[in-house]
Amino acid sequence: METKIHNSFAAQSLMRTLGAELTAITHGGVEITAPILDTSRQQHGFAHAGLTFSIGDSAAGYAALSTLPADHEVLTTEMKINLLAPGKGDHLVARGKVIKPGRRLIIVQADVFAVEGGVETQIALMTGTMMPIAPK
Repeated sequence: METKIHNSFAAQSLMRTLGAELTAITHGGVEITAPILDTSRQQHGFAHAGLTFSIGDSAAGYAALSTLPADHEVLTTEMKINLLAPGKGDHLVARGKVIKPGRRLIIVQADVFAVEGGVETQIALMTGTMMPIAPK
């Protein structure tokens, strides 16, 4: 499953554009790290919420995928984000995890942190629903 997740992540052009990297994969959990590039900031210089959402959604989605059979995929069907603090720092870290696995729906969460000088500050809490896709 780890190889499948790495290959799938490598196929996401948005993650390449954002400079994001997979930094951890466990059963039911995935971590993604992305630099706060000049091209991914909002008007006040903080990480754009789009960066926060993108890596959080991917971390949660791959966490869900890690619990499924190798021939399955997942799609996000719903994702809510609470922005807790500005994305100020060197990079962001999104940690996705499965809250409740299921055959038809998988409930997920992602916590996103800004890292500045080695100190993590939580900037977002995301909850969502992933839909497993079985092979045809």
